[in-house]
Amino acid sequence: MSPRPASTARQQEVLRALGVEIWRQRARAAEQSLAGSATAAAPAAAALPEWDALRAAVRDCRRCELHRSRTQTVFGVGSQAAAWMIVGEAPGGEEDRQGEPFVGPAGQLLNEMLRAVGVGREQVFIANILKCRPPDNRDPRPEEVAACADYLAAQIRLLAPRLILAVGRIAAQNLLGQDLPVGRLRGRVHAWGAAGIPLVVTFHPAYLLRSPLEKRKAWDDLRLALSVAAPVVP
Repeated sequence: MSPRPASTARQQEVLRALGVEIWRQRARAAEQSLAGSATAAAPAAAALPEWDALRAAVRDCRRCELHRSRTQTVFGVGSQAAAWMIVGEAPGGEEDRQGEPFVGPAGQLLNEMLRAVGVGREQVFIANILKCRPPDNRDPRPEEVAACADYLAAQIRLLAPRLILAVGRIAAQNLLGQDLPVGRLRGRVHAWGAAGIPLVVTFHPAYLLRSPLEKRKAWDDLRLALSVAAPVVP
């Protein structure tokens, strides 16, 4: 399936809101096929019992000290048959209160970014490196990331997405096991895990709100993601 430019009136409106100049892409065939059942999304109905067990394990988790200060865990949200998985760093204050990742201004911008490539928030699965909010929104500590690593890996295994979009430095560095800045990780396709799931790095929406001139680069990242895995949705 060939990636398509955002050409509808709604998509053009979204791109204008993002501050990205609208241009037309030449239609081209996808150059990379995602082969093998290891990266094919499993039927949602078959995954439900495992998803429920994993959600319960996260809800009751006491693996690190963050459980003492959280309001609730933030498991993740979206379609359990999604082709795209979005991974951020950790819940903030509003996420901790609502129990859902990427709400508030950064979440609204993420929604607009997804709409710009023809994807609705409900059609992807959104999760974080951490399932609990660090106090004062500080960066996650290594022991906290390690405590949550199995949960995120299980989510990726159950979802088997066609693409992982890592948003922000913390998500990218931890998913890839590297300490390079986002600027050196973006612009190319990485692979996650033994299954080799394609992974694209982009800026965190909160950063884009502070640095709007970087939105053009984020749009380039989304086009790269499209070239790897068109937004095939259930």
